[in-house]
Amino acid sequence: MRPFENKEEAYDWCIGDGQIISREEIGKDRIESNLQIAKEGIESGKDNITKKRWNSTYKDHYDALHLLVESYLIFDKVKSKNHQCLFTFICVKHAELELDWNFFDKIRTKRNGINYYGTTVNEKDWKEAELQFNLYIKLLKEKIEEKLV
Repeated sequence: MRPFENKEEAYDWCIGDGQIISREEIGKDRIESNLQIAKEGIESGKDNITKKRWNSTYKDHYDALHLLVESYLIFDKVKSKNHQCLFTFICVKHAELELDWNFFDKIRTKRNGINYYGTTVNEKDWKEAELQFNLYIKLLKEKIEEKLV
């Protein structure tokens, strides 16, 4: 993915390039399944923190957050062809959540480094993102559970 100056520029590209796709229906079973998988990922991430496995910790939290964003957007009946557009969509279309697009771009880039380029994450990298990961995960989990009721 090419770098963008801001979320609006990224959003315009995502929409213009057809990266955001409409869903036919709201799949509550999928949302509930994603919540369970995210919960297990968070637990795994916590276990990896105690073992000082920073790469796994980062990836576990990233994957959980990604699943929660994906689940939240199921209520909008949309999905994305890539993570960048998924995160951009939620930041632009759900400004009320006050999610930081730059944070998503940073963690996406860091996670891609781990997965595709052999870049490692150290304790400092994790500590820089930990609070925001935890806040966003908690917020999205609560909002999704409210919508499911």
